[in-house]
Amino acid sequence: MDNEELGKLLQGDKRIPFFTLLKRTLSYAKGDVWRIALALVLVLVNVVGNLMLPLFEEWFVNTLDENHIQNATLSIIIGIAVGFALLVVFSEFIRFLEAMLLQKTGQNIVEKLRMEVFKHIEGMSQNQLNEMPVGALVTRVNNYTASVSNLFTDVLVHFLTDMLTVIVVFIIMIIKSWRLSLILLGFAAIVGVSSFFFAKVSGERFREERKRTSILNTFLSENLQGMRIINIFNQEKKKQAEFDEKNEDLRKSAYAITIAFAFYRPFMSLLYYGAIATTFGVGFWLQFNPGEIVAFYMFISRFFNPIQNLADQLNQVQRALTSCERLFNLLDVKPEVVDAEDAVEITKFEGKIEFKNVWFAYEKDNWILKDVSFVVNPKETVAFVGSTGSGKTTILSLIVRNYKIQKGQILIDGIDINKIKIKSLRKAIGQMLQDVFLFSGTVKSNVSLRDDSFDEKEIEEACDYVNASSFVEKLPNKYDEEVIEGGANFSSGQRQLLSFARTILHKPQILILDEATANIDTETEMLIQSSLEKMKNIGTMLVVAHRLSTIQHADNIIVLQNGQVLEQGNHQSLLKEKGYYFKLYQLQFEK
Repeated sequence: MDNEELGKLLQGDKRIPFFTLLKRTLSYAKGDVWRIALALVLVLVNVVGNLMLPLFEEWFVNTLDENHIQNATLSIIIGIAVGFALLVVFSEFIRFLEAMLLQKTGQNIVEKLRMEVFKHIEGMSQNQLNEMPVGALVTRVNNYTASVSNLFTDVLVHFLTDMLTVIVVFIIMIIKSWRLSLILLGFAAIVGVSSFFFAKVSGERFREERKRTSILNTFLSENLQGMRIINIFNQEKKKQAEFDEKNEDLRKSAYAITIAFAFYRPFMSLLYYGAIATTFGVGFWLQFNPGEIVAFYMFISRFFNPIQNLADQLNQVQRALTSCERLFNLLDVKPEVVDAEDAVEITKFEGKIEFKNVWFAYEKDNWILKDVSFVVNPKETVAFVGSTGSGKTTILSLIVRNYKIQKGQILIDGIDINKIKIKSLRKAIGQMLQDVFLFSGTVKSNVSLRDDSFDEKEIEEACDYVNASSFVEKLPNKYDEEVIEGGANFSSGQRQLLSFARTILHKPQILILDEATANIDTETEMLIQSSLEKMKNIGTMLVVAHRLSTIQHADNIIVLQNGQVLEQGNHQSLLKEKGYYFKLYQLQFEK
């Protein structure tokens, strides 16, 4: 899938047919079908029970004259009151059971959907994730799944209740008087046609509102993360103006929805009062008795009130289905990097890595690597050097299959990495990056990544192995010291040492260091250099570094330029060649 198609999916530009969308949404309720079925039965019982009142009122008007009312005994009055109270209690109890069943169903569905979306995002390649704004993904995982939950827990029961009420009421009205019912049928036809067009218009406006919400959340997420840069360069007013523009777009799209409903609701009310006036006029003209006219008046109220409620529920249904459409658009994005059908599980790597004529581009035909070939032997330490954009970090990312190559082969121990299960491949490779991310929690939870299989002693030994214990032991709470999101309460060097400890604890057989010593002070660099010397004994090590002092003792140094291997050899042999590496060395050390 190219970036243009991916963008269309994420912006919600791909339309899913209504019944396909509804079918996919309801498919998440498979395990809760019995709850939904039972809830529907209870809804029907409740609807029928509520409709007994107009029939009772008709009987009361037709059978009790003024004399009967005056002579009514206290026991009869109490009996009627108790019967009415029992009917109300029964109705509310049924409503309680409905709510419990559907709340359980809704929460089960949203849990499954949220987990599926999150798991799907985890399975995407870095190239795909780079095209997806964090704010847009957060909106889908959190906000949109909540709308789906609301569809099942609140909207569904009311929607079905009102639909059943309209149908049952109309059947009763036909039984009572087919002539008056035909008049209402005309009004019902107008309601149906207008609701159809309203649903079409409101659906488009809800899509636009969801799109604007996602854009605003994306803007917020990006700018809150980059607030330090905004402050440094005094960009507050500019960002306020940009936010105001996006906020105004969202307001306009939300206001457009309000306008649509502002026209729809009064029109439904107009039809309601028109139906009442017509019924009374025709009823008196055809000389219906008072009881029939009163009953029809009550039934008209019970016919149009649900229809007016359906307008509000249609709002929620459209909102939920629009959310589902955008969720399914995301789920329809097929991950670029997946396990092959014949992929194998590898438990142990010797560490031989081979690139064979590898070509790679993040974007079509914009090649980052061009026919790259080299071999890294087991237990070797190999460094990659070159100017920015030469492809160093890309090579390391391809080894762990963060991206998919377009041409060539990458082999580990003679096996094409496309034939190795991603999980076992990444488990064997420890990565230490320049930008270390620490999660909110404690030092202990960040080193172990909340894996309970590691005990406290193993965590402490890993920290001691990479010299991280030199500062952890000085913390007030030591390994239980709180870490805020991103590790902002630790220095760059401390975060890097914790990253080393995290990697060592998980016992990798191949180590990758991508500019791991770029942003640290001299004292911490000495600690890291000492750690690196120990790490060389673990397995094959691949290093990217701009500081040539950190890679002088590498077994092999591969020099890259413009996505191609320019030269390779150890430090001394490359200096003797007086090529590109020699120039880099002179720039850093001659003065």
